[in-house]
Amino acid sequence: MPRRRKYDDHENLERWLLTYADLITLLLAFFIVMYSMSQVDSKKFGRMSDALSGVLKGGTVILRKGTNIGIMPGGGVLKTAVLKSIGESIENDFMGKGNEKLVNTEVSERGLVIHIMESALFQVGSADLSDKAIETLRVVAEYLKPLPNHIRIEGHTDNRPIKTLRYPSNWELSSARATEVVRYFIDHHEVSPNEISALGYGEFRPLASNNTEDNRAKNRRVDIVVMTMEITATEPTSQFYNSN
Repeated sequence: MPRRRKYDDHENLERWLLTYADLITLLLAFFIVMYSMSQVDSKKFGRMSDALSGVLKGGTVILRKGTNIGIMPGGGVLKTAVLKSIGESIENDFMGKGNEKLVNTEVSERGLVIHIMESALFQVGSADLSDKAIETLRVVAEYLKPLPNHIRIEGHTDNRPIKTLRYPSNWELSSARATEVVRYFIDHHEVSPNEISALGYGEFRPLASNNTEDNRAKNRRVDIVVMTMEITATEPTSQFYNSN
């Protein structure tokens, strides 16, 4: 009997050590996250969290260095906090510049969604970027460039019909606006064409009912969607098409 009790005590001690080791690992991860947040640099925080997430959860994380893409163990347990931090930083950059009502962000199951109202980018019925648009997109681009996430640009209109030679319907207008933003990021901020795409939704993805002018203004927008790493991993690349 004494020998059996000694063996049981030894087994219980080993279990306690496993719990203790897990606790130390989590505390280490917590203090690294807190330190990174204290630096108020969301771009560095985003890069750090991709690597740190491997400590907390298994899965797949895509990391980019230059133009090389690699896959390493790790998951997206911090992705919501990272994307939210980036969104808050973007909104803070526009605070006090008169554009705070024209640029706002939210985090959804798809990732970080940056809503930019029409008046911050285009004239009514046009897909040509205004002078004001250049500064707006420049600020956003500074946050997007270091990220490995796929970026999707989505054009939206209100439900008022348009019928011109250039834009026979809101489908063409919304698609042209999304494409114009994509071209700007590629041509002026070196965003890789493999990591960005454009979609036009016309009037069929409204944020509000089109029953008032204020609501219609909310619906006329371009959404810049920073996709989660899980969705990014499913996006086809040029290598995928070349292999077929």
